[in-house]
Amino acid sequence: MAIRLTKPYTDEDELREIAGVLASGHLTQGPKVAEFEDGVAQVVGCKHAIAVSSATAALHLAMCALDIGPGDEVVVADFTYPATGNVVALRGAMPVLADIDLEHFGMDPSSLEPLLNDRTRAVIVVHPFGLAAPMTEIVALCGARGIPMIEDAACAIGATYLGSQVGTFGAMGCFSFHPRKGITTGEGGMITTNDDHLAERVRRLRNHGAEKLDGSLAFVEAGYNYRMSDILAAVGVAQLRKLNHIVAARRAVALRYTAALADVPGLRCPVEPKGAFHTYQSYVLLLDSESNRDWFLSDLRSRGIECTIGTYALHAQPFFSQSFGYTPGQLPRSWRAYTKAVTLPLFVGMTDEEMGTVIGAVKEAAHSLPARG
Repeated sequence: MAIRLTKPYTDEDELREIAGVLASGHLTQGPKVAEFEDGVAQVVGCKHAIAVSSATAALHLAMCALDIGPGDEVVVADFTYPATGNVVALRGAMPVLADIDLEHFGMDPSSLEPLLNDRTRAVIVVHPFGLAAPMTEIVALCGARGIPMIEDAACAIGATYLGSQVGTFGAMGCFSFHPRKGITTGEGGMITTNDDHLAERVRRLRNHGAEKLDGSLAFVEAGYNYRMSDILAAVGVAQLRKLNHIVAARRAVALRYTAALADVPGLRCPVEPKGAFHTYQSYVLLLDSESNRDWFLSDLRSRGIECTIGTYALHAQPFFSQSFGYTPGQLPRSWRAYTKAVTLPLFVGMTDEEMGTVIGAVKEAAHSLPARG
């Protein structure tokens, strides 16, 4: 039987929460969504948490709430899932792509600074694979210019930087509860903020632009149906109770991998920089620059190990190349991560035998790894 890349961690608790919602007859956005929002706000340590249908919806609403539009530029970390850049383009704005640091896979502040100008309306920072980007420098750069910073924390609930939770550094944080993330609602997202005005705007925009006036709904602007249902929120409420256990279990697997693989030639294990707390949503190896990554993935898969790339270099994707003039390889560190990163299986309940199988297969594959081409 193949070793899965990941598995959501659920038990009877989620079933009890869902059963309670079904028995209540209140299935759409309601009291369970509010309970989930309160729980996330407590975990993150923010004033407002607003549940939505996905992290993509969260990012899109963040752009809408800031009135990003044609003629505007938004700087986006290049090594990320395409949704991070797509939401900028969907507003008619220009995604300006910033290179990364290969140590932590997050935005490189030295790449960000030259991209900031009078047209820059926002910066979207990504916290990749459960590790915070270097926020001290990025916050300083944005703050000095009065540019709102959005955190794409889709993979990083529970991650901290210098003792503060991700999702509290910028104007808004955007989280995902997809099944590959640390905790899940099946599909779902959350926006966190300490700004009362932004929170009010996001709540209105997620529900068709409606707000209560004189006891009834009035539709005061064009909005979206980005609500989360109480059924999904019920799963989230149960998952939040497991968050500390899930993070600890994921870290235990990651630390075993690193202890076994750190000295394997041609591989670089993920790091946890000083002051950061890594939740290991994914365990991502980086192969050396001459290695044939696709062969490596194929070899692991032939041994029954599910694995995948790290994530995407936006500048190398056809949409961003054709629409905004980027060429593959233009951002060299993101390009290397895109072409040389490997994500290994990692999930709660992974057995010693499964971890040993993955470690053995990685060592054998690395030993036989051919050069590119």
